[in-house]
Amino acid sequence: MSIATDILSFIPQRPPFVMVDTIEACDEAGATTTFTVREDNIFVENGLLQEPALIENIAQTAAAHNGFMCLKDNKPVPVGFIGAVQSLKIEKLPKISDVLSTSITIKNQIFNATIIQGQITCNGEEIAGCEMKIFISEQ
Repeated sequence: MSIATDILSFIPQRPPFVMVDTIEACDEAGATTTFTVREDNIFVENGLLQEPALIENIAQTAAAHNGFMCLKDNKPVPVGFIGAVQSLKIEKLPKISDVLSTSITIKNQIFNATIIQGQITCNGEEIAGCEMKIFISEQ
């Protein structure tokens, strides 16, 4: 069961650049989101969601985690920026109507930099993953 379905409250991105639909779980250590691939997605080509959308999906899962934790503490939702992507592996591109489950785990956090490990599964199969460094802008 989703703990948040009004995703725009938790992330700074706006349509058509939203790559997460719901927050399924969120705590200090990480978060899990879902995303349904739709035909009108700007990253869909030939019926498949392309690689940049998978990277952005992981980043937006991290943003949703940060936004959820900030709103829980009555703080404004900050903007974050991808600083680096490492060890990226994409095994398969999802197709229209597939539902992605994306999990991020916080590996390290120092000042305004966070290192996360992200993993995307689809139909019970891991299709993508990476380590990502994200910088949060100062308020």
